[in-house]
Amino acid sequence: MNNRFVINYTPGPTPFHKLTGFTKVFLFLAMICAIMWTFDIRILIPLLLINCAEIISMKPNYKPILIVFAITFVTVTLIGNIMLFAVSPEAGYNNVGAEHIIWQGTGSHYLSQEFLWYIFVVFIKRTASFSSVMAFALSTTPSEFASGLNHCGLPYKVCTVVSLAYRTIPDIANDFVNIRNSMMMRGLELSGKKASVWKRLKNTVLLLVPLIFTAFGKVGNIANAMDLRGYGKHKKRTWYAEREPGKLDRIIRTLTVLLFIAVIYYVIRYRIIDPWPAKFWCPWLAREEVQHVNTMDTIKILQWFRNR
Repeated sequence: MNNRFVINYTPGPTPFHKLTGFTKVFLFLAMICAIMWTFDIRILIPLLLINCAEIISMKPNYKPILIVFAITFVTVTLIGNIMLFAVSPEAGYNNVGAEHIIWQGTGSHYLSQEFLWYIFVVFIKRTASFSSVMAFALSTTPSEFASGLNHCGLPYKVCTVVSLAYRTIPDIANDFVNIRNSMMMRGLELSGKKASVWKRLKNTVLLLVPLIFTAFGKVGNIANAMDLRGYGKHKKRTWYAEREPGKLDRIIRTLTVLLFIAVIYYVIRYRIIDPWPAKFWCPWLAREEVQHVNTMDTIKILQWFRNR
C-alpha cells in the first residue's frame, strides 16, 4: 500500500517516523506558517532544503512523489506562468519594485529580469510547501495525525473524522479500479486507443455513481460499529498511536519553537517596523533602487472603477 500511495499507513523505521504525532503536526504547522509568511528567498531555500533532507532520510518510494510533483508543476507552475506573462507581464515590477527589460515584444508585452525573479521565487515557495506536505504525509500515519491534532486542542471527534478520511483514500481508489474493470468487461469503453477524450470523461463520470453509493455504505458500517463500541460517551479518549515523547521529540519541539519565534521576529522586524520597499527581496537591487508599489493600485478592475 505504501508503494502505491504517498500517504503513510504503517510506522517506519527512521527517526522522523518515530516522532510522536504532536511533534510532527507541530513541526508541519510551523513550517507551513514560515513558508506562507515570507517571500524572501533567503528563508525559503533553507526551509526547502530542510524538507528535502527529511524526505531523503526516510528513503521513500519516489515514483508517486515525482508524479504528483510533475502534475503540479505542469498545471500550476508552467501553465500559470504562461498565462501570467500573457495577461500581466508587469508582475515583476509590481512585486519587486524595479524593472530591467531583457526582451521587448509587441505592444505591452515584454520580459524583464524582475519577472523571471518573481516566477522563480514563487516556484521555490510552492516547492517548499509541496515538500513540507510530502514530508509530513510520508512520516505520519492517520492515527498519529489524529492524535497530534487532538493534542493541539482540536476536539477528538473531529480528529477521528480526519483519521477515517485519511484511511478511506486507498479503499476508494481500489473500489474505483474494481468498478472500472467490471464496467469495462460489460462493454463500457475507457481505453484511450478506442474512445475519444470526451467519451472517456463521460464514461468516467458514470463510474462515480456506484462509487458514491459504495462509500456511503462503508460510512454507515463504520458509524454503526462506533456506536456499538460506545464512541463519544466521554469527553476525552486515548489513541492507539499515542506514546511518550522521546529525546528527539524534545529536540525537534525546541527547534520548532525557535523557528516559530524567528519567523514572528522576521515578520515584525522586516514586514512591519522596517519593511523592504517591495514585496519581494531581489539580490541585484539596492534599497534605494526599489520603488514602493501599492499592489491594490495594480488591479485592473479597481483602476477601471476609479477612472469612471
